[in-house]
Amino acid sequence: MPRTAATPASTTPRGCTSFKLRQLTRCVASRYDAELAAAGLKTTQYSLLSHVLALGPIAPGELARAMTMDASTLTRNLKPLLAAGWVVMQPGADGRSRRVELTPAGREKRAEAQRRWRAAQEGLQTTLGLERTAALHALLDDALARLDPAAPGTSEAADAR
Repeated sequence: MPRTAATPASTTPRGCTSFKLRQLTRCVASRYDAELAAAGLKTTQYSLLSHVLALGPIAPGELARAMTMDASTLTRNLKPLLAAGWVVMQPGADGRSRRVELTPAGREKRAEAQRRWRAAQEGLQTTLGLERTAALHALLDDALARLDPAAPGTSEAADAR
């Protein structure tokens, strides 16, 4: 944004917004990754288990849309969960459709991982402070709504439950 008479130098953003967001994302993700690794999961796997728990049984295409990922990425991310027996692919309403569903072992793994996720969440809130964390959430929600008004609401409920 070019500086004008109405934009004092002290409020003009410095640096690359994309780079700063990537730095923050890597820093935050590493905290969650470390906690979830103790449960034997990657963050993406925990998110997938959480979404299937909240939305399932669900068709793979619907799940991919809910998680804003393409079908091939979803298929690749589901493979280790299927192999571990945490999710199953059940037949759908007709012979061509399928439904993804958590198994009892998947529910247990997700519950174990949720405790680790909560530890990461609380650790981040302790480090940043509740007020700053809430302000960050509000800023991120507002930025997402402005940048992609067609985007569905955040699916944080699936991760937090």
